[in-house]
Amino acid sequence: MAERSTAAVDVADNSGDEPLTAEADQSTADGVAQNRERDTENDEAQGSGGTEGPEKASPPELHSGHKLAKRYRLEECVTRLDGFSSWRAVDEKLRRAVGVHLLPADHARARSVLAAARSSALLGDPRFVQVLDAVEEDDLVYVVHEWLPDAVELTSLLAPGPLEPHDAYQMVSQIASAMAAAHREGLAHLRLNPNAVLRTSSGQWRIRGLAVNAALRGITSETPQRTDTESVGALLYAALTQRWPYEDDAYGLAGLPKDVGLIAPDQVRAHVHRGLSELSMRALANDGATASRHEAPCTTPEELVKAVGEMPRIRPPEPAFTAPPEYQRTTYQQGSYGRPAPHPGATQQLPTPPAPLQSRTGKALKWAVSALLIAALGLGSWQLADALMDKGNKSDDTNQTQTTDGNDKNPQKAVSKPIAISGARDFDPFGDGSEKPGDIGKTYDNSLSTYWQTDYYKGATFGNLKPGLGVILDLGKVQQVGKVTVTFIGDTSVELRAASSDASSEPTSFDSYKKVAGGSGTSVTLKPNESLKSRYLLVWLTKLPLTDDGNRGRVADIKVTS
Repeated sequence: MAERSTAAVDVADNSGDEPLTAEADQSTADGVAQNRERDTENDEAQGSGGTEGPEKASPPELHSGHKLAKRYRLEECVTRLDGFSSWRAVDEKLRRAVGVHLLPADHARARSVLAAARSSALLGDPRFVQVLDAVEEDDLVYVVHEWLPDAVELTSLLAPGPLEPHDAYQMVSQIASAMAAAHREGLAHLRLNPNAVLRTSSGQWRIRGLAVNAALRGITSETPQRTDTESVGALLYAALTQRWPYEDDAYGLAGLPKDVGLIAPDQVRAHVHRGLSELSMRALANDGATASRHEAPCTTPEELVKAVGEMPRIRPPEPAFTAPPEYQRTTYQQGSYGRPAPHPGATQQLPTPPAPLQSRTGKALKWAVSALLIAALGLGSWQLADALMDKGNKSDDTNQTQTTDGNDKNPQKAVSKPIAISGARDFDPFGDGSEKPGDIGKTYDNSLSTYWQTDYYKGATFGNLKPGLGVILDLGKVQQVGKVTVTFIGDTSVELRAASSDASSEPTSFDSYKKVAGGSGTSVTLKPNESLKSRYLLVWLTKLPLTDDGNRGRVADIKVTS
């Protein structure tokens, strides 16, 4: 995969040659460099501190056309500072563009960079720009990573104005979920800023420089989860207001006014979504204080993911349709083709309607039609009377000969009855454990206008990240289940799974639910082949429909009948 030079190298984010001195848990702004080849402004880590002093090692003297490992041909240097350089390169073996970070093997941070790159590569999460190679060779240490051709930095997306509420919601949801997954594996970013966040043409948000950016600059933090959470809060703040939530300008964004302090986004700009405004304040270092609510601050990405899931769903904006122009009749359609156009303002004489049938032929035709109508009415009346008399005779015969059979040989079929759903919850055993839990009640609220939806995925099969996810239904007690009808928005593949009838509590493992039916479509009836008694049912989604922003499942209604 290839990446544009404006949105590719994850360390070309305006760092300077000054030593890194920011303390842990102290949020400051990165300086915005004017020269991509050589940045000279100060570089302070947002929410983290530098542990290394000025480096004596100079960047390797390389040039365009140089090959690494007889495979990676350097094309363009995009960053050169602090003893390392970053390049746009070409992988000649796989014929694709890549990014490369280079530094001398005797650089003080060479070992930590290699370790960070290898740890990031082992994560293998597609929400992060992937590390492809990390090598020490010929007195050089280099890290090779993806180069995304269709990705645009958040910095560029904010240049014309703030994001729409739906886009900002998608950004914070996907970024927070990705960072939560990284921290579960012991990895932190520590330099999560608008230059490190990309959006692809499919609407997916990607993060570059996980662990590697911080290692290249010697940045550490005693509270890495709080540092990354504050960074996500700052990204959301910038997306809502087009302002950086600190006094200094950064990333092409103006900072907040001096001596005002941190104020909520909806106080900075009009028409800001209130829920997202409060969410950004909870993530930033303000102890969760907001103007109208006093909720606990989010100090870890996991807490931020939970807070996002509890928010009401934000719908995408309605597409704008341009009204078609008013229909104009052509001269040919008006019947005046080839005739001179009338003078403007001249009164046009309406055509004289044809005279009624007054001739001898016309009178004869009218008498013939009248005679036919009279004959038809007479014939119809005679047939109706004959049919009524015949029906009366048959009724009399039937009343005389009909007998009643007291033994009905066709017993009535059992009538299915609706089964009330007493509760439900989201079930994501192969992912991060939770998927939009705040909307799960909309799956059985008897309304097709509301629905529970999954996150966006890059592919119908959940981006190959997991085999599926679903909704667990609690029927209140063990009941005879005849069928389950699920209504989706979009063609979706689904399985019905059921827990054992002797389960005393809701099973928490996927293997505890046995598959009893399956199907696909927008309205799927799942009917078990055998008699089924259970209290806990699992509606398990296995393939998602394609939407404007990616693949996502939407469950509008679930009904259970006996």
